[in-house]
Amino acid sequence: MRRVLAVALLLLAIGLVVHPQKAALAWDNGTANTPPMGWNSYDAFNWSVTEADVRANADYMRDNLRQHGWQYIVIDWAWYYPGRHNNSPNQDANLNPRLRMDANGRLLPDTTRFPSAAGSNGFKPLADYVHAQGLKFGVHLMRGIPRQAVADNVPILGTSCRANQINNSTTAAWLNLMWGLNMSNSCAQSYLDSVFQLLAGWGVDYVKVDDIAAPTYRQSEVDGYRLAIQRSGRPMVLSLSPGPTPLASGAHVRDNAHMWRIVNDLWDNWGALDALFDRLRDWTPYRTRGAWPDPDMIPIGRLSKFGPVGSPRYSGLTADEQRTLMTLWAINRAPLMWGGNPVENRAADLALMTNAAVLAVDQNSANNRQLVGGTRQVWVADVPGTDHRYVALFNREGAAANVSVNLADLGIGSATVTDLWSGAGLGTGTGTFTRSLPAHGAGLYRVAPQTTTPTPSTYTLAARHSGKLLDVYNASTADGADVVQWAANGQTNQRWRFQDAGGGYYTVVSANSGKCLDVYGGTGATGDGVRVAQWTCHGGTNQQWRLQDAGGGYTQLIARHSGKCLEVLNAGTNDGAQAVQWACDGGTNQHWQRVQVA
Repeated sequence: MRRVLAVALLLLAIGLVVHPQKAALAWDNGTANTPPMGWNSYDAFNWSVTEADVRANADYMRDNLRQHGWQYIVIDWAWYYPGRHNNSPNQDANLNPRLRMDANGRLLPDTTRFPSAAGSNGFKPLADYVHAQGLKFGVHLMRGIPRQAVADNVPILGTSCRANQINNSTTAAWLNLMWGLNMSNSCAQSYLDSVFQLLAGWGVDYVKVDDIAAPTYRQSEVDGYRLAIQRSGRPMVLSLSPGPTPLASGAHVRDNAHMWRIVNDLWDNWGALDALFDRLRDWTPYRTRGAWPDPDMIPIGRLSKFGPVGSPRYSGLTADEQRTLMTLWAINRAPLMWGGNPVENRAADLALMTNAAVLAVDQNSANNRQLVGGTRQVWVADVPGTDHRYVALFNREGAAANVSVNLADLGIGSATVTDLWSGAGLGTGTGTFTRSLPAHGAGLYRVAPQTTTPTPSTYTLAARHSGKLLDVYNASTADGADVVQWAANGQTNQRWRFQDAGGGYYTVVSANSGKCLDVYGGTGATGDGVRVAQWTCHGGTNQQWRLQDAGGGYTQLIARHSGKCLEVLNAGTNDGAQAVQWACDGGTNQHWQRVQVA
């Protein structure tokens, strides 16, 4: 997916240290100071989970997971819909089957699946049981008010309003049980307040609200749910679904929710997991204490016992892909909401959930960021209170490959390295740390500096005629990838290091790929218009550039082998215009402003 970030990403993307991390601005009720860890019933049970299933998983979490930080037991959608099967839980044109609902339009649990909810008990007996295991209890809500309540025109608790005055006639494409709320009517907020008073009375600690973050971001309703939690008197996590939440709403969602989906439903296939690298990178600026971009539940373990996608199975991700998922979640401080049925965990599933060193990265790290993009990625984070770094290496390719990080990019000269997945010490190294990783594999390491070195400065190069930055197209890490101009977006493929090559020349190295700015075709390529690309650094003179003052704070970059200038072809001003070499003519498309960014 081509760039969707704005210049606002710049400060974090360039790797500035930002800890101690500030909390989300609009509210902070202390429930999600670290990313929530728990189990959600959807991936295993669809909407057909029962009280017995919930109690069994609470028992399992108590005995096997609680000591590792796992604490939430969350019942997903349609817990008020009667029966248990894997058909769609919609109502027909006559609003049948009827949902269990009180006189004020507030939904109550189906007693065929949740017998302890009989009478006016609601979820309180089940929540009490979960709490007694030292855990916390959560539920799913569809955005809005039941269509059934609007048809019955029930009174809104504590007001003179009726249900048909507060709906806005929008509904989810995948579930027709609810109407959205017209938040311009104050009685809509009163309805939400009454719902959360009921949830607070049951002892709910976590609420996942669906059909609110995408396909349309419902900003006024997000505000309403956040306010209802605040007014309820009970701290609750607010999780928004589905995705992708629009990046344009990043500041609002960060300040009004604890977690929000950045993709639609994630299932157990490599393509869906692979797409999350870019999504997580793009959401980096909005990750802060109390506000966590959510790549969805973890589709590992026993899945789809009652649908919703495919037949009952264990996760289709390979063991290496499962480790990659957990590593990617950890280095991004993503919420850890397990989707499989923990009661049926295999030993390997449990091991993924209980590695203390890996979980510590998710729960206690800072300045988490992508350092190198492409198919062989490097992500890094700081270890609070120390000069250590966490380093995650990813091989997104279909065959085994070496993935490397330049320790100098972390300000490290030499370091001892520990493999967090195995616990093995890997000794002391200098220069480049490299690991051979399997196809779709990952490694996670703690790097403890023995000596330090100044972090190499990085720069952007802005074309004078267009104001756009020199950029490796599509953040490619491949030899021969085009170098173009593109609007500033803060990504590392727009950052360059200048390394002394002797004789007044420099190699210009991409901070994203570690490859050199190269006149394509080698030292014999001396003609006007030869494209400029990136290539593995080899010391050739077609990779060496002299900086010559052009006045006004601008510089010309002159290729050593040809004596020609780096320019934007035909003085194009569009994103993607090709960088080439051309006889130096003083044009502003040959003038570059070099700005240090780190």
